[in-house]
Amino acid sequence: MRKLIFSAGLIILLVGASMAQKPGNQRIPLIGTPAPSFKSQSTNGPVAFPDDYGKQWKILFAHPRDFTPVCSSEILELAYRQEEFKELNTQLLVLSVDKLVSHQNWKADLEQIDYKSHGKLKINFPLVVDSSFAISDSYGMLDTKSGRGKSVRGVFFVNPDNEISAFYFYPIEVGRNTDEIIRTLKALQTSYTQDGVVIPANWQPGDDVMIPFLTVEDKEELKKPYPKVHYINWYMIYKKSK
Repeated sequence: MRKLIFSAGLIILLVGASMAQKPGNQRIPLIGTPAPSFKSQSTNGPVAFPDDYGKQWKILFAHPRDFTPVCSSEILELAYRQEEFKELNTQLLVLSVDKLVSHQNWKADLEQIDYKSHGKLKINFPLVVDSSFAISDSYGMLDTKSGRGKSVRGVFFVNPDNEISAFYFYPIEVGRNTDEIIRTLKALQTSYTQDGVVIPANWQPGDDVMIPFLTVEDKEELKKPYPKVHYINWYMIYKKSK
């Protein structure tokens, strides 16, 4: 009888653990909530996210697997633009479920490629290990279509307060657009540093921003010969970006 009870209990525990690991149970951290923290190994040594990066902006990229074609093109595009991210006070981190030795070998191989005639590029940002799937799970990035073998192409923007500012997911078949990632980052930084402004569709750095309503100061600004505020109607108001 004791053996039967023990066996039944063991089965319940195993079933429960299996259910807890199902990708369908994962939750995506929402905009405005704290970025899930993690510690792991990387090609740049141990990483404690987000604490290691202080008041910088952080962008976390997840990719399905090392040594795959689309992922390789994405890493090389990021490497080509990494100084631009640095100038924007932003730390890049790339994540996949492969082990550290795979990351190291892949990085070394990528650094020998002359991609799009850019020359051979040094990859300065860390490739983070998530072989336990724990990080991908905490960010809701496990690929539910193909199982627990890989993550989706997730991008999370984390502001200096270590809160999620934006995120988007791409399918395995489609690579991400580095220009749009940088545009999104600059838009987020603009709205973060300029109180009360919102960013219109297709905005590019240097374009006018929008404001939800006219303040007393804005109304005074409109009286000037060349005001920094203009509007289409009462709910579409534009303002020069600082």
